[in-house]
Amino acid sequence: MTAPRYPGITVRLIGEDGNSFSILGRVIAAMKRAGLPPEEIEAFRREATAGDYDALLQCVLRWVDAT
Repeated sequence: MTAPRYPGITVRLIGEDGNSFSILGRVIAAMKRAGLPPEEIEAFRREATAGDYDALLQCVLRWVDAT
């Protein structure tokens, strides 16, 4: 597996609510805290919501460090 686009942004998935909206919200909140520009966050949101649940998880792993 390759390193995520933003390895400095860590989002906890294990032991948290696994609902897709919850995951999406936690990742977007972490991106905002890290100071990513709105355009980049919107690009993530579009990619993350383009497929099913598995595609969402794969997208999260491509963008941030998920634990």
